Amino acid sequence: MGDAELEELRKQRLAQLQSQYKGDNASNQQAVQEKQQQMEEMKNMMLSQVLDQNARARLNTLSLGKPEKGKMVENMILAMANRGQISSKLGESELIKILESINKQTTQKTPVVKFDRRRAALDSDDDL
Repeated sequence: MGDAELEELRKQRLAQLQSQYKGDNASNQQAVQEKQQQMEEMKNMMLSQVLDQNARARLNTLSLGKPEKGKMVENMILAMANRGQISSKLGESELIKILESINKQTTQKTPVVKFDRRRAALDSDDDL
């Protein structure tokens, strides 16, 4: 076998491996997307079982405005449902209480910086 023949075999094998990898990669992406879709459907089904219509509407509104907070509340409600802490459908008022408790946990006091403009205006360098 000459160098040209070996090079040709290498190119064929490389093309075969690349096509095989692309096929596997596409099927893996489809499987991942289908699994994510199934998980999303299960989550929505559980939320519809746990929340009444008004609470569900409020949660959707929250998710549109603040997606990260909406996900956090959804996860918290799902965890409560899995642990059996929710015995009946939650109404809007119960959801508001949950939101308030989350707001209390996430709200941190930020330091306040006060700037006294009068002292800054009385600079001795201006007198020279």
